[in-house]
Amino acid sequence: MTQTNRTIFYIFMVLAMAGWGASWVNAKVLSAYINEYELMFFRNLFTIISLAPVLMITRKYFYINKRSLFLALIASIVMIGYMKCYFLGTKYGTASLGGALVTTLIPINTFIIMAIFYSKKILRKDIFALVLGAFGVLTILNVFSFSTEQIFTTYNMYFLIGSLLWPVLTIVSSKITKTNPMVFTFYMYCISNVLVMIFFLDVRTIDYSGFDGIFWFNILSLAVISTTFATSIYFIGIEKLGTNEVSSFIFLVPFFAIGFSAIFLKENISLSIIIGTIMTLFAVKILNNIKIRRK
Repeated sequence: MTQTNRTIFYIFMVLAMAGWGASWVNAKVLSAYINEYELMFFRNLFTIISLAPVLMITRKYFYINKRSLFLALIASIVMIGYMKCYFLGTKYGTASLGGALVTTLIPINTFIIMAIFYSKKILRKDIFALVLGAFGVLTILNVFSFSTEQIFTTYNMYFLIGSLLWPVLTIVSSKITKTNPMVFTFYMYCISNVLVMIFFLDVRTIDYSGFDGIFWFNILSLAVISTTFATSIYFIGIEKLGTNEVSSFIFLVPFFAIGFSAIFLKENISLSIIIGTIMTLFAVKILNNIKIRRK
């Protein structure tokens, strides 16, 4: 990849991370229109529609083996649980808190789960990072000022559970064989929508009369930009640049979530959220040996 192409791709990576950050704002806006299962249905539907052409253009097509298809079923079930926590946490809490807390906790929880169940070796630097991350999370939650009732609110519990479900989804997805990750993602959303329509939602009862331009803008942004575009760019980035370099861009996501929440939702961004986010991001950097290059 030439330097010019690399620079252009960096710009696309930043836009992808902005899309992931904006998804928290999208969910907050959409919570005034629909419930969590309707959100899953529309998001999955438009993601499937927009992702299919991407697979054709990139020549990934739709091949998936039986093992990966079974894992897609497991991942779909976990995804439904995560999306429920993601939506309800954002609905009752704030997009800025969710974007900061969940995004930074996911890689830390992934490391802890891998250490417990897969005997991942823990070094001294990892212990330091975990302690730093723990203090960062406590700072984001502002535990030093709030009462116990304020800390253990419903939406905080949704965020914390969501940050545990996503690592499970990541580990399940990592077990796929001879299947492209984007193809696996496509089937995961297809199966997820089928499960939602069978067990949780009768699409005939959806009231379309209350859907205005704001609704359609946010649902399409959530599906096409935050999911199809951002996920595609992320997977292509792993192929072109490598996992370590691409991982450094994820550090932008919580700050985009915080910034967009302040701009579009007029949320009050506390100093504790900003300081705690920075602390947990440093913990993630140490845990994953991520090097951020400056040019």
